Amino acid sequence: MFQIADLVDLQALSESAELEFKLAQGQDGKGKLPDDFWPTYSAMANTRGGYVVLGVREKNGNLTLAGIEDVDIVRKQLFDMASNSEKVNVNLLINDSAQVVILDGKKLLVVEIPAARREQKPVYLKNQPMRESYIRLHEGDHRCSEEQVKRMLAEQVETSRDDKILKGFNIADIDLDSLKAFKNLFAAAKPQHPWLELDLFELFKKIGGWRLDRQSGEEGITVAGVLMFGTWDAIQEAAPNYFVDYRERDEANTERWVDRLHPDGSWSGNVFDFYRRTYRKLVTDLKVPFELQDGIRLDDSKAHEAIREALVNTLVHADYTGRSSILIVKRPDLFGFRNPGLMRVPPEIAVKGGDSDCRNRRMQQMFLMIGAGERAGSGVPKIYSGWEWARWRTPKLYEKSIPSEQTILELSTTSLVPEAVTELLGKMFGQKFYVLNDFEQMIVVTAAIEGWVNHERACQLTSKHSRDVTLTLPRLVDKGFLVVSGEKRDKSYSLPGMQPPSPEDVFSHALTSVDSLTHNVENLTYKVEDLTHTGKNHLKGAGTRDGKGRFISNLIDKPFVDELNMLTELYQQELHALGAPAKEQHRLDTETMRTLILTLCRGHYISVAVLETLLDRKPQSLRQNYLKPMVTDGLLKMAFPHKPNSPKQGYTATD
Repeated sequence: MFQIADLVDLQALSESAELEFKLAQGQDGKGKLPDDFWPTYSAMANTRGGYVVLGVREKNGNLTLAGIEDVDIVRKQLFDMASNSEKVNVNLLINDSAQVVILDGKKLLVVEIPAARREQKPVYLKNQPMRESYIRLHEGDHRCSEEQVKRMLAEQVETSRDDKILKGFNIADIDLDSLKAFKNLFAAAKPQHPWLELDLFELFKKIGGWRLDRQSGEEGITVAGVLMFGTWDAIQEAAPNYFVDYRERDEANTERWVDRLHPDGSWSGNVFDFYRRTYRKLVTDLKVPFELQDGIRLDDSKAHEAIREALVNTLVHADYTGRSSILIVKRPDLFGFRNPGLMRVPPEIAVKGGDSDCRNRRMQQMFLMIGAGERAGSGVPKIYSGWEWARWRTPKLYEKSIPSEQTILELSTTSLVPEAVTELLGKMFGQKFYVLNDFEQMIVVTAAIEGWVNHERACQLTSKHSRDVTLTLPRLVDKGFLVVSGEKRDKSYSLPGMQPPSPEDVFSHALTSVDSLTHNVENLTYKVEDLTHTGKNHLKGAGTRDGKGRFISNLIDKPFVDELNMLTELYQQELHALGAPAKEQHRLDTETMRTLILTLCRGHYISVAVLETLLDRKPQSLRQNYLKPMVTDGLLKMAFPHKPNSPKQGYTATD
């Protein structure tokens, strides 16, 4: 349950997206459940759960203990309303969900809101699922879009999303070469299996590509059959948003692709062929320690198994009705896997294993038949253990809801704890570094290697609850191992003297006000020798303007267009001309707008305020519909990625 010792702990926990504070005083000051409790209840239930602390005043990020005089009344109101179907459709609370906590003599009521099960979502208010369903995002509670609600309703009733029978499809919609290749792999994995004696169509039926509905008598090809083995035309009809994409680049900090695989008419484009072709590309030249078994070197290491499992996981857990594509990325320093759809099992539970809820169970079974993939919730632990065996950095497994729902897994091939780094940290901090516990050391090492660490990244390093992570970070600051920048949920932590340049650092010498700026900078990974620097002098540098009027700083790698009126008249005219198509036509298609943004962002960073003027679009629309998705797709990068919500952010094209 929720455990805090004092107001300091409470203040530290306020950074968590899983925690909300509300006053609950009522007009008479004795206590009343606030009306805005219920949108938070819906949002937390529809996301990953959380806590609401009643009796605390929050103003400008500062917390004051107000307490609740008659806490029993508020507790009764809570349970009465939770049981009222006119108020909320699902009651997730039990007696122990509301606990009284006393701090400094003040009574607080802490309400634990569990995450709703898939079968219970959406949790909504006032009998209006389309208008009164909420989700929890970084900034707080947000009303769900109609599309999000429909997706939750579909997830609720469809245990397996690939089980549906497709009307009007037949065996002509199946790529027989793909099916033959599957049979060959099946024979290699299970050479004695009796199904190998069947012809292709009968085998296709046995593995779940064809299904008979015994209740309705309807039979035909399943969604799994078409996605796994279909022709491109058939797939496009069955799943219009379907797209699979593999990209490989030879340098970590470039967007230049040296190899790409996507449906282009030269191959079937189906899931099975994508798996076969992509896996070979992923493991080519995989540099891992070799293993011996009975004196024979094993070619298929645990790292190979982890990559294979990650690829299969991505394919069988994808929501193929979602707007994002399947995206697999290979870089010298990282393997990246993205699939549309949020995880059915929360990431922290998936990492521990033992709980499985596959979105596409027929496809999962097909992969199992050829010896690929795992069941019973052991897939993600196998990925993590394979990476631990190779002594590489802890994987990152996380979700995004904007611009569309997606799950991302990043497998870094950077050494887990380079000896040189631990030696230098020992020199920086002395013996006190070695008395930190394993988790604290991992956070400090991560800040050293990756340049900075935030709450989300620290959570990915451990199976501890996020509350424990939230309390650990400020303790490391108090002990002098980390310094903090940013406020509340935008905080990041770095080694003393090694803070990445902040917007304030960069623009402290600007020749004009930059209050209207937005965001910039690529991943800041420090070289080992940089860790010996102390002080922040290396971050100080004078700002100037170039011949076009763009701001120049030695702390960022490109000029910055912060304000239009600081540019030369000729360059202003040039930028206005580039953005003119958007001003002339307010209903530009997405691709045309993305092309305009890329053109405007090429060669420098540019603020959202400037883009707003050049494109005649509202800043929120630009961020949500274009800038954030383009960063996710690798088309843009931010000036200050460790401060993604900074009002002084800027964007530049990556090409």
